[in-house]
Amino acid sequence: MLLATNIFGKLKTNTKFKPYNGEGFKLSVPAKWNPSNEVEFLGQVLRYEDNFDATSNLSVMITPTDKKSITDYGSPENFLSKSKVDYLLGKQAYFAANILETSTPEVGGVPYYFLYVMTRTADGDEGGKHQLITTTVKDRKLYILKAQAGDKRWFKGAKKFVENAVTSFSVAYVGDIYCIIYV
Repeated sequence: MLLATNIFGKLKTNTKFKPYNGEGFKLSVPAKWNPSNEVEFLGQVLRYEDNFDATSNLSVMITPTDKKSITDYGSPENFLSKSKVDYLLGKQAYFAANILETSTPEVGGVPYYFLYVMTRTADGDEGGKHQLITTTVKDRKLYILKAQAGDKRWFKGAKKFVENAVTSFSVAYVGDIYCIIYV
């Protein structure tokens, strides 16, 4: 039996994700996903998609808000239905959406909402879409990260890429310095 040895002492880095530093936010983007110029949403500042299948993608949107905190929207379910962001799922898909999970984590003293939504629509042969959304309010701006994968791709490995992107998303402001905070 042949064993591989790390004779140079270098630690291996996770090459499946790459850090992205945006305007007031940070996240880990799947390394094999490519930047996309497609603009789907109001306030979209970033979009990446799987280099094999554009159904697997992520978008970051930043829009002004009159709210001081994400909790000012009510519950995570209320946020999705009453904050005029139902466009995130598509107007047709919104009515066919099932919220599978919600949570309200706090990162660095800033509350976030997390929603895991499954939509079943006529989207080719994928069987629906797994859509993960994380959102927060900071400095009167609503930050939303939406990442998704088709049902078939989800179970063929896209799940880890979508989940990692969503859980790595953070917004933090301390004075004039933005900081990394990983969930």
